[in-house]
Amino acid sequence: MEKLNNIINNFALEGKVVEVKPLGNGLINTTYAIITEGESDNYVLQCINHNIFKDVELLQNNIEAITKQIEKKLTEKGETDIKRKTLRTIPTKDGKLYYFDGEKYWRITILIPDAVTFESVTPELAYQTGLAFGDFQYMLSELPEPLGETIPDFHNMEFRLEQFDEAIEADKAGRVDAMMEIIEEIDDRREEMCKVQRLFREGKFPKRITHCDTKVNNILFDKSGKILCVIDLDTTMPGFVLSDFGDFIRTAGNKGKEDDTDLSAVGVDMEIFKSFAKGYIESAGKFLTPIEKEMLPYGAKLLTYMQTVRFLTDYLNGDTYYKIQYPEHNKQRTLAQFKHLRSIEEHEEEMNKFIASL
Repeated sequence: MEKLNNIINNFALEGKVVEVKPLGNGLINTTYAIITEGESDNYVLQCINHNIFKDVELLQNNIEAITKQIEKKLTEKGETDIKRKTLRTIPTKDGKLYYFDGEKYWRITILIPDAVTFESVTPELAYQTGLAFGDFQYMLSELPEPLGETIPDFHNMEFRLEQFDEAIEADKAGRVDAMMEIIEEIDDRREEMCKVQRLFREGKFPKRITHCDTKVNNILFDKSGKILCVIDLDTTMPGFVLSDFGDFIRTAGNKGKEDDTDLSAVGVDMEIFKSFAKGYIESAGKFLTPIEKEMLPYGAKLLTYMQTVRFLTDYLNGDTYYKIQYPEHNKQRTLAQFKHLRSIEEHEEEMNKFIASL
């Protein structure tokens, strides 16, 4: 605890610290709540995983630019509860947005009071999530300064296929022959799944600022169920709107689990799809171009295909990236993601008609 207190003492906090306790279940960052005396703000102390986010300066500058822009947009809208509607980073006493203790990087934000998160999705929550992420993208669509890529090529399909090809060529774990059927399925879709990169290079599809981790538990709600703000901004960077839309359908829009051993349980939940799409277009429709809106169902295919490729790449490489619970875990993840992809393809016409109706 003394070490944490020494770290905290480097930040320009208000109020006397009375308690520091672990917070949440973050898989990447280690997080603590800082409780202060009386009416002062409470805070969140987070250790930044610089194995994943290698350029901490860029990461924190991105987050500062994002939160300042959201604050500006909320002020223009006449929002009164701004303190609970955006994250606020507390600088160190020498004005930096993070502190390096010689080994690890740390940051502090204000703890948003009386906020709740949800882990599972209902149609109503899917609608609210769509609204929140659409509005988040809208507020950042006029960001005056460019953001850097906190994880380069994170949702770049061409890059993921290069990694996949290298894994097949190397065949480090001797698994390629047994997986040829699904490798061929991936190859059959290769050209179509790189379409958005080609459209971007031709100047026909724009890059926006995207969150890149559109889970319902990355939104804070107040206790009456109203949206407060989007959180976990580490992967917010330039990208295609399809990524944010598609990743929600890949995860929350799947009736089964990401690694389901019962493939008959896996498939797209059209009620969740429609609810999320309705909320998303309600807020993002203010800035989307016709091609961006039209290709949203393609985004669901793209992100599910991408994750199939990533799981299979890791399986072929001998399970070096994703944590596994059993030897064939990445294989099962691959099969479940591919089943979800097939289900999205089967519902694509219905998805396209629904998007066109909004």
